[in-house]
Amino acid sequence: MRSCIAVVAAVLIAVSRAVGAAGASAPPNPAIDMPGFLAVANEAAAHRESHRVTEDEFIAMSLEPGTVILDARSARTYEMLHVRGAINVVFSDIALDSLKQAIPDRATRILIYCNNNFSNGETFFATKVPTASLNLSTYIALYTYGYRNVYELAPLVDLRASKLAFEGTGANFLR
Repeated sequence: MRSCIAVVAAVLIAVSRAVGAAGASAPPNPAIDMPGFLAVANEAAAHRESHRVTEDEFIAMSLEPGTVILDARSARTYEMLHVRGAINVVFSDIALDSLKQAIPDRATRILIYCNNNFSNGETFFATKVPTASLNLSTYIALYTYGYRNVYELAPLVDLRASKLAFEGTGANFLR
């Protein structure tokens, strides 16, 4: 039995080394820039620190003309329940053209929220691992595309106690 385990371990180590070696020699792709992404992500993280707002600030800002509330969750979860007035640009669809159509002026104030802003509503806002929070990815993406007037809902809010207005097919859940 031990020799069988040793053989399996040796095979796994060999495969791991082969995969690592193959990845090291993979051809470059000028359309993918990991060092650039990490640099802009660090820059966006510093910018984000002064752009996180309370629920009351989020509501007040949302009422000001020209402000856009952006929901980057899937179309299905957006349709079920979203902050009233939010537009939906699914995160995987964020690109030059989709942003130009949805928010043509990069100076527009954009408010974002994600699954990890709400508790007690898993059907609508499924919790993600904190380091995979959609707010982080969305903020970095918008920043990368030149949007600097982005504000993020900061707190974790009990969905049933939220002061925010919601709409969607699941809005009766909150009554």
